Amino acid sequence: MYIQLDGQVLYYEETGDGTPLIMLHGNNESHEIFEEATEILSEKYTVYAIDSRGQGLSAVPDEFHYIDMAYDVINFIETLGIENPILYGFSDGGIIGLHVARLRGELISKLIISGANLSPKGLKGSAISEIKREYKKSNKDPLIGLMLKEPNIFDFELEEISVPTLILAGSKDMVKPAETKKINKCIKGSTLRILDGETHSSYVVHSTKIAEIIMEYN
Repeated sequence: MYIQLDGQVLYYEETGDGTPLIMLHGNNESHEIFEEATEILSEKYTVYAIDSRGQGLSAVPDEFHYIDMAYDVINFIETLGIENPILYGFSDGGIIGLHVARLRGELISKLIISGANLSPKGLKGSAISEIKREYKKSNKDPLIGLMLKEPNIFDFELEEISVPTLILAGSKDMVKPAETKKINKCIKGSTLRILDGETHSSYVVHSTKIAEIIMEYN
């Protein structure tokens, strides 16, 4: 389904019945990465799997910023009148989730993020090198380039988050362990879970593992 949000058209799929759950994918992906998880989650939740702006079937904006994507989610919740949804975000989706929680935390009941970073410096050197290669190979795709410039989330902004928060990362994640621990330290009362043997995406993309984790937390 398509929805018009303050000048931005987003595509999303709604499945299931129960507690509302919004799911946000990573960079240059779409809602399709959650197909296997959604099949399980839709038995307990009303799942809203969104294509972030410029990705999947959503309209392409003039430029990309995580803060704009966060306001897309805020507008999505308010426009559809979704009451107290759980917000899950993977990678870029996790960054967006942090912005939503600090800007309009009263709109969501819980936040779950996995593989999120606060700045490009929070990524391992090997990951930055790979992003730079992909950026060059893609003829400077602005969406890929976004990861080299943003996010820029400060400690005091994380300290503003008061919703119950679960922070996930793989033990082999592309995000530096210190970055993940910093998010946990700054968000008062948050829970940190490092998944042994998992990479940045192995437990999320086309995997049912993330569904099991979400259900355990709720």
